[in-house]
Amino acid sequence: MNIGTLILLCALGALTLWYIARWYLLERARVREKGAESSFPGFADAAIGFVTNFFDTLGIGAFAPTTAIFKLRHQPPDEQIPGTLNAGHALAVVTQALIFITVVAVDLTTLAGMIAAAVLGAWLGVGVVARLPRRAIQVGMGVALLVSGLLFLAKNVGWMPGGSDALGLHGGRLVFGIAVNFMLGALMMLGVGLYAPCLILVSLLGMNPQTAFPIMMGACAFLMPIGGARFIEVNRYSLRAALGLALGGIPGVLVAAFIVKSLPVDWLRWLVTFVVLYAALLMLHSARTRTPADPRVNPSVG
Repeated sequence: MNIGTLILLCALGALTLWYIARWYLLERARVREKGAESSFPGFADAAIGFVTNFFDTLGIGAFAPTTAIFKLRHQPPDEQIPGTLNAGHALAVVTQALIFITVVAVDLTTLAGMIAAAVLGAWLGVGVVARLPRRAIQVGMGVALLVSGLLFLAKNVGWMPGGSDALGLHGGRLVFGIAVNFMLGALMMLGVGLYAPCLILVSLLGMNPQTAFPIMMGACAFLMPIGGARFIEVNRYSLRAALGLALGGIPGVLVAAFIVKSLPVDWLRWLVTFVVLYAALLMLHSARTRTPADPRVNPSVG
């Protein structure tokens, strides 16, 4: 392991400790102010975290399937879904990043540049998403789910670019990759998963598709604690659902990475594609239905 990778991992470890402490202190202060509420996750909440992060580690992605499950279960409320995804999946993605950054080779300049761009995009994007009304989030997530479903479909039928053996980017391609990852980081705050777009990006730019794993997981591992903490601060998320994703997600990652390692998941990709497309239609339909505004939205957040 080179010194640059070691510094990256140490920074990720420090950020993770800060995130856990920040989450705990914010919720403890909230309980003292408003009184204790039942927020301990049930078996179903943890099971969602385990299953989605298990298959996320194997390359399926977690945001779109989790959003689809939330929508089909009618909980949490639509306006809380982006925050719940980022806050709840953060620790599982950190676990993935710690594994894949050390296992899959990728040029350090490319890795660090694309991670930093995604984090900056997330930091700017979360301030916007945290202020959005329910209907805007429903429309945004409906479109995001629709795009995710189409990306799944493209991958299933073999329309995804193949890439090459390059492990890094240089010159104009590096600048372009950083710029696109900035936008993807901002979209993460709306609940748009980074895996499929990142895979397409690195492949189109001529890199080995395997390099998408440390880039995507590294970017998410840095941006999700930052974005998740902002959502937690303004209470724009479901604590119970997020805790379920966190508690179930980490074991799911470890089982997939060290025990199962690989599975024939073609049939699952098709199932996820149809479920995500169906959830997209449900979300867009919900956006047409007039619902009361979320009383917890703080328009001054940003």
